[in-house]
Amino acid sequence: MKPKFRPGQVLVNVSVPLETAISGRATRTVGVWAGSAAELAASVVPNTVSVVTAFNNVSAELLKNPSKTVDCDVLVCSDDENAKKIVLDLVKGIAGAHGFDAGPLENSRTIEQITALLVSLNIRYKVKSAGLRITGISPVS
Repeated sequence: MKPKFRPGQVLVNVSVPLETAISGRATRTVGVWAGSAAELAASVVPNTVSVVTAFNNVSAELLKNPSKTVDCDVLVCSDDENAKKIVLDLVKGIAGAHGFDAGPLENSRTIEQITALLVSLNIRYKVKSAGLRITGISPVS
């Protein structure tokens, strides 16, 4: 059964094409013909649905417990400025997290690659919560 989307809905893509999907390493990504998982998602949903990349570089361990402070930043990409604003507003509701407008959806390509690096850091340092902090610029307020 195909999912049904309504015009104006926002799809938040949190997926990352890690090699583990094909029995590979979690520290590597696989190439996606569309450029990124987010761009692939955008190519298969109706054009009335806005796709936003967000939370790809935030540990699921932190996000699954709403009482924990998420001590990292959230990079948000989309070709739809209104959809990006909606997701940036969601980020404000997460204690400790700061949202950054990371540009158009094509920047998802870089964001998804960063996830593989964070997985590698988690393994190396035996943690489950490595994340990013953006310095030198203010988060979206």
